[in-house]
Amino acid sequence: MNNTASIGQDVEEAIWANIHISVTNAYTAFEEYKKTSPAIKALFLQTIAAEIVLAAPSLIPVTQQETALPVARLEGELQRTVKQLNLFADLLLEGSWVRAVIDVKENPSVDIRQVQVSLGVVAVFGASNFPFAFSVAGGDTVSALAAGCPVVYKAHPGHPETSTLVAGCIARAAAKTGLNPAVFTMLSSNGIEAGQALVKHPLISAVAFTGSFRGGKALFDAAAKRPQPIPVYAEMGSVNPVFILPRMLHDNGDDIAAKIVGSNHQGVGQFCTNPGIVVMPPLHGVQSFMAKSAELVGASKSGIMLTAGMQVAYQYGVQKFAQKTQVRLLAAGQPGSEAKTATPHLFVTDADNFLNDQELHEELFGPSALFVETSQKAEVFTIARQLQGQLTATIWGTDEDLAEFADLIHILEGKAGRLLINGVPTGVEVTAAMIHGGPYPATTDARTTSVGTDAIYRFTRPVCYQNFPQFLLPDALKDENPLNITRMRNGKLV
Repeated sequence: MNNTASIGQDVEEAIWANIHISVTNAYTAFEEYKKTSPAIKALFLQTIAAEIVLAAPSLIPVTQQETALPVARLEGELQRTVKQLNLFADLLLEGSWVRAVIDVKENPSVDIRQVQVSLGVVAVFGASNFPFAFSVAGGDTVSALAAGCPVVYKAHPGHPETSTLVAGCIARAAAKTGLNPAVFTMLSSNGIEAGQALVKHPLISAVAFTGSFRGGKALFDAAAKRPQPIPVYAEMGSVNPVFILPRMLHDNGDDIAAKIVGSNHQGVGQFCTNPGIVVMPPLHGVQSFMAKSAELVGASKSGIMLTAGMQVAYQYGVQKFAQKTQVRLLAAGQPGSEAKTATPHLFVTDADNFLNDQELHEELFGPSALFVETSQKAEVFTIARQLQGQLTATIWGTDEDLAEFADLIHILEGKAGRLLINGVPTGVEVTAAMIHGGPYPATTDARTTSVGTDAIYRFTRPVCYQNFPQFLLPDALKDENPLNITRMRNGKLV
């Protein structure tokens, strides 16, 4: 399917017809797939990973041409995608993720058991900035498939050929493991109508989205207006604030400047964890830190953004900051002449202006950062309290700094899904402990993550079985424990 935004009634009907067929087939597949053994589901994910590895020699050049991302970055991202698939396969094979709980007592008679079950067909919207790891076979898709949910995937128009090639890997893996081919379906469309129609389809049970606030909020609102509302797990952006404390800045200012500028410019600033706001302490030495940062930014080169739309939005945001009388341009990088080029920018303002201008709190997606000068310690805490929800928040400090500013950590716990000490937020590890999420507007549900094994719980729900005969219970709840998994039995892990 490939329909544009400027459509009439006939095309609208064609969009709905294609989506209806895809979702209906996926629901039929769900009835089979949710009962498929963990071993077969794990083999499916492992086979997808193997197919991607086999396709890599032809896949990488196509993706590089479509996105202008460097080959080394794409190779690393592809390896991460393969690792992610195998991580979820291991999760299924170990089995305890189902959170089996058994409460059995004789007096009074009680037999109540609980386990996680698959939610249904999941609609996944891929990201533009990670053509592998947050795209066709990315974290949203793999966690849904691991949960036992078929996926109807809407491809991002920024890398259509890449999407087609990776979708082929999934299709081959489904065939090799004997699964219904409708366990994964990819739809292609340049318009918003397809996305809205997909979310509104009555057989869709959940939505996963990575992209802009505007796009995620539109899908969230559409899902909420359905006769039967469904969850939308949307990652929608973050400025990922960095707080630098006095002693650390005094002792390591140049090193911190290099790391923050490098993180801000990584991938032409097109990471959802890009550090976009840096809060500086009330310290005389902050001028030296700003001078070093300005030097690094001034020497930096422009880069090519993923899409023309992103470049236009970045330029608009830069111009909006530059026109503010209380915001000063500290440095700009070397301009480029190629299409879709983004030039790095570094702005600075004071705490009062930042606190009184909500536009300065918004994400500027690209290689740009805003430094915020504070004149007293209390302003650091006030800024932290006024921040919106974030994916990450970082503090640079010595042990003495961190003890003095301990309340800052408690404030930021309520603002972000991941807190860092003396590091940079770019680089999201795929582990069981990782949280890639945060309070609104970073995401639509701060209780969830889109990276790491806990991402699977977005697409499951708990079901309780009371007084069931053994032969009717799911294997995870049977007394003999045929899956050999860790379970909570009468309040104890067994």
